[in-house]
Amino acid sequence: MPMRSVSRAWTAAWAASPQAPSTGFTPNWSQEGFSAQTVRQVVRLTAGGGRLRVRLSHAYGTSPLPLTGATVARPAGGAAVEPGSVRALTFGGRPGASVPARGELLSDPVDFATEALDAVTVSLHFAGTTGPATFHAQAWTDSWRAAGDRLTAPGGESFGERTASWYHLSAVETDAGRDDGVVLFGDSITDGFGSTHGADRRWSDALAELTGRPVLNAGIGGNLLLNDSAWYGERGTARFARDVLAAPGVSTVVVLEGLNDIGFAEAPQEPTYRPAPRVTAGELVAGYRRLIAAGHERGLRVVGATLLPLGGSDHWGPHSSRAARETNDWIRSSGEFDAVVDLDRALADPVDPRRLHPAYDSGDLLHPDDKGYRVMAEEVAAVL
Repeated sequence: MPMRSVSRAWTAAWAASPQAPSTGFTPNWSQEGFSAQTVRQVVRLTAGGGRLRVRLSHAYGTSPLPLTGATVARPAGGAAVEPGSVRALTFGGRPGASVPARGELLSDPVDFATEALDAVTVSLHFAGTTGPATFHAQAWTDSWRAAGDRLTAPGGESFGERTASWYHLSAVETDAGRDDGVVLFGDSITDGFGSTHGADRRWSDALAELTGRPVLNAGIGGNLLLNDSAWYGERGTARFARDVLAAPGVSTVVVLEGLNDIGFAEAPQEPTYRPAPRVTAGELVAGYRRLIAAGHERGLRVVGATLLPLGGSDHWGPHSSRAARETNDWIRSSGEFDAVVDLDRALADPVDPRRLHPAYDSGDLLHPDDKGYRVMAEEVAAVL
């Protein structure tokens, strides 16, 4: 008698938090979108399986998004894929679909065996004109664009344009059947700012390598916990449900957000910054309590991470210094998080604890480098 395949639960193996089209990060294609083009994107999974499916976001679209076709393949360097590895994706049994305005689309499952930490290449073809594209601004890796339908092209020669953002692709899920996934929720530090481009050296990458658990990165560069930004996404308290609670297979969320809320008020008002209201530690605490309550209602373990040292950076000043100290004191002592990881102390300069340790500084006194991100992952792994 033939054996019957066993259906396993879906697990989010990779994710990127959607953002509205913006010129704030250049170069990117979010405002122009795509027209008779194929976009090819490579992502690294943190959970394997025998099947996978992709999730596409059109969260900030104002009219339906016409998708002509999509494929998944094994990468072979740059925009190239391994010959013979390309598999067509379908949507309700059809090769193309219309993604609803302000909505999302989940592909049908496709047989495609993967292991944890494997990379996959997802290609999307838009035969028509899409208009502005929902995207994730800072991918810290390359995506490519080619004219015409290049869904099945093994070589990367036709993909003559590249950018460091992800477009419409918001998640890849596998039938790993795991329920111990971890979401890292935060801003540019979680997003991986300062890590080596194209090397998968964010602290989410390091945590997946250290623990063997599925790890999702829900960071957005410049994101604020309490206020929306045209460039830096919806406030953390608003996007938490979409970027954390809706992810399948997740048991834990680590919250590291608030430096921008207290630091943007100190930062020089250059074009890269938008004037931000002066946020107090008490207001941050109220925001954390909202996340804790929402996480607990969903049955998640909510881990609080102290804010990293910011002394000497462009976020540093009398207000942010005081607010960071008061916020970290509350995170350590309140007992309201299920666990606490003290990243402030782990990454502090022993000579001046207000500053990031020079050995972990990417160069702006605010964002860690690869080594610093590895230390952060080690600290989190110890409390999971």
